[in-house]
Amino acid sequence: MHLDPYADAVTAAPVRFLYRLNPLAKLLAPVPAMVLLVFVRDAATPLAFLLLSYALLLIGVSFTRLLALVLLLALPLGALAIGLGFSLWIDPARVDQSVVVWQLGSWTLYGGAVLVGLATGLRIAAIVGLALIAGLSTTGPDLVRATVQQLRVPYRIGYTALAAFRFVPRFGHELEVIRQAHRVRGAHGGRGPFAAVARWSGYIVPLLAGAIRHAERVALAMDARAFGAHPDRTERHIVPFRTRDVVFIVLFVAASGAIFWFWFPWGLG
Repeated sequence: MHLDPYADAVTAAPVRFLYRLNPLAKLLAPVPAMVLLVFVRDAATPLAFLLLSYALLLIGVSFTRLLALVLLLALPLGALAIGLGFSLWIDPARVDQSVVVWQLGSWTLYGGAVLVGLATGLRIAAIVGLALIAGLSTTGPDLVRATVQQLRVPYRIGYTALAAFRFVPRFGHELEVIRQAHRVRGAHGGRGPFAAVARWSGYIVPLLAGAIRHAERVALAMDARAFGAHPDRTERHIVPFRTRDVVFIVLFVAASGAIFWFWFPWGLG
């Protein structure tokens, strides 16, 4: 197996097991739970899955500033905002027997509406948390390679997506070079909104020119390697599907089934 020279190197302790799993295993394992969570109406079931996703991320992924920002700030605040927003849309006739939380003129916010809204916010947060298991531990190129190698996605589609993934960091590098060149030449200096608009308008043309040149080079490289001439190609970077991936899927599905069984009927009544 050859290492990908262009992939970001992940240096993590052996306990950070999510990095060593196949991307498809991390995607397929949470899918049944994510689908069933759409039909759940209680708060306990999504909260249990949210805690499960937090535990897996805190153990299986390196603790970085991004992970802390997502788990400790973005996800809780997002769930709270969505929950409070949905509580305003609940039909008062369904919850008018509950305690009054806030009253403004003829409009009344009931405690039952707040509970329903927060349950909805928890449900969405749980689905996002389960999706982050793969999202925070998988690179785009490895996901594309796994779909080509295990799911038999045509390499014409997969490698085209892989080339698209490569464009993003390339554009970021070229934008930084253009900004430094403008700064050295003293172009578009000053402060304020008009100066910012002038600076960014000066980036557009050279960035587009660089994008066109890069696209032409990629197209020529694909033609030189007979891209699309044969139904299959030899893989240089292998993303295997091992026994550990099967074990992860089985254990995750079993844990999901136990959570759903314990909290059944999930508040559907």
